[in-house]
This record gives sequence, C-alpha cells and structure tokens, in this order.
Amino acid sequence: MDAADLTALGDSLAVPSVVCLWAAVLLRAPAALRSPQQRGLWLAVATAAAAMTLNLPDVVAYAMRDPHYAHSVGLVRNLIGVLSAGIVLYFVAAATGGRILQLASWTGTAAWLTTLAVLDTTAPAHTAHTIPAQGDPVPSLAYWLLLICAHLLANTTCVALCWRYSRRTESRGLAAGLRLFGLGTALAGLFWFVYLLKALFASTWAMPALPLMMNLHGLLRAAAILVPTLFTLRRTSTDIATAWRLWPLWHDLVQAVPHVALTKPRAGRVVELLWPPVPRNLLVYRKVIETRDAILILGEYVAPGVPELARSHVTGHGIPEQRRTAAALACVLKEARQAKLAGRAGQPGEDAAWELPAAMQTSAEGGDLDDEARFLVDVAQAYGSPSTTDFTPLPPTPPRPHTP
Repeated sequence: MDAADLTALGDSLAVPSVVCLWAAVLLRAPAALRSPQQRGLWLAVATAAAAMTLNLPDVVAYAMRDPHYAHSVGLVRNLIGVLSAGIVLYFVAAATGGRILQLASWTGTAAWLTTLAVLDTTAPAHTAHTIPAQGDPVPSLAYWLLLICAHLLANTTCVALCWRYSRRTESRGLAAGLRLFGLGTALAGLFWFVYLLKALFASTWAMPALPLMMNLHGLLRAAAILVPTLFTLRRTSTDIATAWRLWPLWHDLVQAVPHVALTKPRAGRVVELLWPPVPRNLLVYRKVIETRDAILILGEYVAPGVPELARSHVTGHGIPEQRRTAAALACVLKEARQAKLAGRAGQPGEDAAWELPAAMQTSAEGGDLDDEARFLVDVAQAYGSPSTTDFTPLPPTPPRPHTP
C-alpha cells in the first residue's frame, strides 16, 4: 500500500468515525449526565467528536472557500482539541481520585486555551492553521508547539493511567473500556508526535498515515464509552433468555402456590417479557426468588421415598450425572405440585421428607444468584422432558389386615 492509498483509507473512515462518535455520545448522554464518574469521559469524547467534525474533508473544503471561515474553523478546531485534551486529563484525575491533578487539569487547560488565543491574535494576518511543507508554520511555531505539547502531555498521561488501572480493576467492562480508550488515545498521541516531527524537523514521511490514526482513534473512543451499553445489552439478553426458560416451571409452581408471586402472572411468556410486571432488571431475580419460595412450600407435599425414587428414575433414563440433581428435582416437583392441587395435607417444617439441593442452599445463604438461576433453568428444562412426564412413584403399600 503506497502513501496515497494509506491516506485514502484514512479519509474513507472520517465520516464513519465521526458518526460513531456522535452516536456513542448521544447514547451515553443520559447515563453520563447522571454519573459524575462517567461525565468526564463522556465530555472528552463529545469534544473530540466536535473537533473531528470540524476536521472532516467536506467541512475543511467548505471553510477554504472563505479566508475568514478557514481561520475560524482552524482556530475553533484547535481550541476544542485542547479542551478535549484537558478533559481527558480531568477524567484520568477523577478516576484516580487525584484532586491536585483535577485542579491542575482545569487550570492548565484554561491557561493553554488563553495562550493559544493570544498567540493566534498577535500573529501576522493569516487564514488556515497549518504547517506547510515549505516555510514557517501558520500562525507561528510557538502556537503549534504549545498545541502539540498540550495533546502529548494529556495523551501520554492518559495512556499510562488507563493501562495501569485496566490491569488492577476486577470489572471486565471497566477494563475493556479503559484499554479501548487508552489505545485510541495512544493513536491520537502518535498523530501529534508526527506533527511535532514535522514542526521541528520538517519530517513528513509519516504524514500519509495521519488520517488513519485520527479516525481509528475516534472509532476506539466511541467503542470505549459504549462498553457499558454493550455489557448492559448482553446482561439484558441473558436475563430475557433465562426468564423465557424459567417461565414454564415458574408458571406451574406459582399456579399451585399463588401467594409466592409478587404480582399476578401475565397471560403468557411473550407478554411477560414484552410487558414485565416488575422492572426488567429485576425480572430474573423475582422469577428465581418466587420459584425457590414455591419449591420450599411444595417440599411440604413430598411424600416419603419420592426423592429416592426420583433419583433412581433419572439414573435409569441415562441422564448425565451433572444434570441428575436437576432432573430428580423436576420429578419431585411434578409429584408435589399434583399433591398440592389435589388437596392433600402437607408435612410442614421439619416433618417434610425433603431438603433443598446444594445449588439452592448456597444461594439462599447469600451465594451467587446466577448459579441458582442456571440450576433452575436446568430444572425447567427437565420439568418438560419425557423422563419427568414418565415419572410415577409407586403407590404406597396398603397396610396388611390384622389376623387374630
């Protein structure tokens, strides 16, 4: 790939990069404005999106039609870029809890912006801000060195701290977001380092790669702030799948023990998922808790010997060992539910011939609810299987008549 092709590839990503940045900014705006921890990162990406919008080829071409516009667009783009760099520093300071760094980031940003504006105003009359291949930088070398140093300082600090804290955090989502943001920031740092080489040494060999660096930086930063959204979508899809699989078992058990349900069940699974009776993020939690409560109550209707017969039954059907506990519980629940609906008397408390499986006991004692949800999904799958339908415990042996 020659230099022209590399530049063309970078330019082809300009519009997609800006569109992705603005989409990410808009999607994350509600959560970021509510959360001080996310606000700095969101502002950094929003200001970067604004600066990159002003750097789009069509915007630059339009600005070049009028010398006044060319100057204004160039100056505003650079000032917004420095503001974005300052916000990056503030984001890093807020994430690390450094109050001195937070104050320094705002103070330094204000000083940098003021100095850039003064250097631009006091420079000889000029239009576009550029570093030409021949001649002096416009508006001045001092202006460009100050601009480049602001970006390099912010980007280097951000990359180092993003890498450090991504390795320390236990949150996969936060680690992924920090690494993506750090990688995007590293590309922005390379972008400005190439400009530094050009300003000081007139080195232009890496210039064709600049559009690709900047636009990849935009895509990576957009991905970084979308990580929480992607993790939320993943969690939501997992919860929907879990609730869908739990529904038949939950519905049958709640039908037998209706008072365990917090709300009245919907007419069907689809309605339950489209119009949940509780907040969507609590749907699986409520299903698990209500299913467990129903199982505890139905445990009072388990006849003596049924759990042992159920275990023998599932073993005889060749069910894999890791699923036998769930399959045996499904068989027991089928019989206990029928006994409850038939109006048979239960054996409350310690008289019940039954105890919760280990997976549910651990959760009930404050363990991982996700493990219990997975176990109950296995129970629900077994509950509708032919092996459970075929389970019929032997009727109790009638007492022999007394012979005098």
